Amino acid sequence: MYGLRTESEFDAAHFLTDYHGKCENLHGHRWRVVAYLEVDELQKEGTCKDMVVDFGDFKGALRALTEQLDHRFIVEEGSLAADTLACLEREGFTLFMVPFRVTAENLARWFFDRLAERGLPVSQVDVYETPANCAIYRR
Repeated sequence: MYGLRTESEFDAAHFLTDYHGKCENLHGHRWRVVAYLEVDELQKEGTCKDMVVDFGDFKGALRALTEQLDHRFIVEEGSLAADTLACLEREGFTLFMVPFRVTAENLARWFFDRLAERGLPVSQVDVYETPANCAIYRR
């Protein structure tokens, strides 16, 4: 088995709906995303011969995804009233709407699925909310 690992970071705010604790309030993190690729055999020909994939392509794909979330307010669809969303946008906040509760676990799956959609042989994604705490998604 062969593998690659890369990581990228982004800063973003979120809150947890229907949660009773500190995280029900709007707060932010310096999120760290670590992604892993895995294959049984290296590529056999072309410019990527004897590679899992081109490291540049892998790093670029992950960075493009983290850039989409960087300095955004990540909001679960349906968690805020329409007039609240309109007010935030009118005030210049950049929102990133997602169809799931904004947990590290769900973000790990979101990154995994986006990398897989790009044809990368992703095996695992770790999303860190803090340096010591991360959620892991793998199939």
